[in-house]
Amino acid sequence: MKVIKSIPTEIKKFLEKKGGSSIFLEGSTGTGKTTLGLQIIEEMADQDKSFYLSTRVSDEALYNQFEWLEEKEMRSQIMDASKLFLQAIYEEGKEKRDKMAIPEKEKKKIDGAKEFLSTIREKEPPEEVNRTRLEQLDRDIPSLNRIYDRINDILPERSLLVIDSIEGITHKYGLNMETFVMTLQKDLVENSNTNLVMILEKESEPELEYLADGVVQLKRNQLEGRDVREIMLKKLRAIELKQPSYLMSLKGGRFKCFEPYELRISGGNEWEPIESPEGKYSTGIEDMDELLGGGFDTGSYNVFEIEENVSNEEFFSVIRPLFLNFIAQGRGVISVLSGGTHPENLRDDLIRFVPEELFNQKFRIVDHLTSKTDKPYKLALAGKNQKQYKEIYNQSMKELRGEEELGILDYHALDTLEYMRGGEMALQELLSGVANTKNSDDIGIGILKPGLNLSREIKNMADNYFVILSINKTPCIYGVKPKTGLYAIVTDKEKGSPYIQLKQIV
Repeated sequence: MKVIKSIPTEIKKFLEKKGGSSIFLEGSTGTGKTTLGLQIIEEMADQDKSFYLSTRVSDEALYNQFEWLEEKEMRSQIMDASKLFLQAIYEEGKEKRDKMAIPEKEKKKIDGAKEFLSTIREKEPPEEVNRTRLEQLDRDIPSLNRIYDRINDILPERSLLVIDSIEGITHKYGLNMETFVMTLQKDLVENSNTNLVMILEKESEPELEYLADGVVQLKRNQLEGRDVREIMLKKLRAIELKQPSYLMSLKGGRFKCFEPYELRISGGNEWEPIESPEGKYSTGIEDMDELLGGGFDTGSYNVFEIEENVSNEEFFSVIRPLFLNFIAQGRGVISVLSGGTHPENLRDDLIRFVPEELFNQKFRIVDHLTSKTDKPYKLALAGKNQKQYKEIYNQSMKELRGEEELGILDYHALDTLEYMRGGEMALQELLSGVANTKNSDDIGIGILKPGLNLSREIKNMADNYFVILSINKTPCIYGVKPKTGLYAIVTDKEKGSPYIQLKQIV
């Protein structure tokens, strides 16, 4: 089996089980059912043992829509039903067993006995495709007959068949949908070692779902005008559903589901700084720099709103690269952390990627709970009056700028500011700080959490405003200023952690 990197792990395990399995892919138009069906063929089956039977669009239409199909040489696997109908007329089919000599009544008894025995004995891999239910349909379906023939040629090895769509065939040939699905389930899945993927144009009815071993639903929703795509694992028989739903995207005509974010550290991960154009500061994330035209403007105030369901690691996946990029370029960072974040933990996190000495020189953490410290990176401000506070803070800013008077990053968790100063004083201090930043070469970062009284004012002050949220355990981000689409936050595959990429949900 090929390594699957884009479809849910649970579906991979489901289709790798011994014997045949069936699965419904259901969802409304444009949710990605066809894309997923094609990608299952590409990633889970050998080229000569898998088939895609389309009743909705021609082969050429598929190639035009999914250019990567030609790149993967999947022409032989894609079988248009209308083309097969002509082939059935003009090509010599395989010889079929002649049952006409057996009386119809006896033939039904034999078929029934075979079906019963197949359910009670331990099966060996079949040598011949089962056609019992197909022959009982009392319909001539050329495309399906040809598929049965092809699967027969592959036995005893397993085939993969994707039918797009079940409604297309049942409507074309006047078949009852439940009867048709039962035919495929009994003949191909249970008795002919076939993995069967059946695409449905809408959500299946309960009386239909029980016929298949698995049911997967694709959905498309809106988040403030932005597309959100999800894949829901409603049922996968004998498979533990560790995560019943995933965020997904169809960018470039490819199906991609997103796993929960996880920081994976390996050796040799010292941060390589990302340069930025004059008048800009890189965010440490190349994709975000592109959204911002090169990075944050000097003198700008930038806000990240963090929704309640976002974990600390998900949120910090965006902030960490920003901190590292400043430190690695010899620029200073002064920070007021959110409640519950310990200075030592932040320091331990960052020195995995930059030298400890450089961190001690260029990073300062305001500590409102400590009055004295021997840590060079901590500003012990507990018990200090307003005048003393400002003197220590301003002196630290001067040290961070250095002789070259470089711009610095002023980072503020606004929940701490509101808690320490109270509503009115916090607002005044915030207004003053933002004004100072906009008249300097620095940049300001404000972290906004739910329930703060500062929320309305901060939105108006911000030059750039981003929202970080979590969808199905995948951290995501979108811009309000500037307005952007929704992006999944993922680890950079080539560079590894802590570098991240933003993958647009389309």
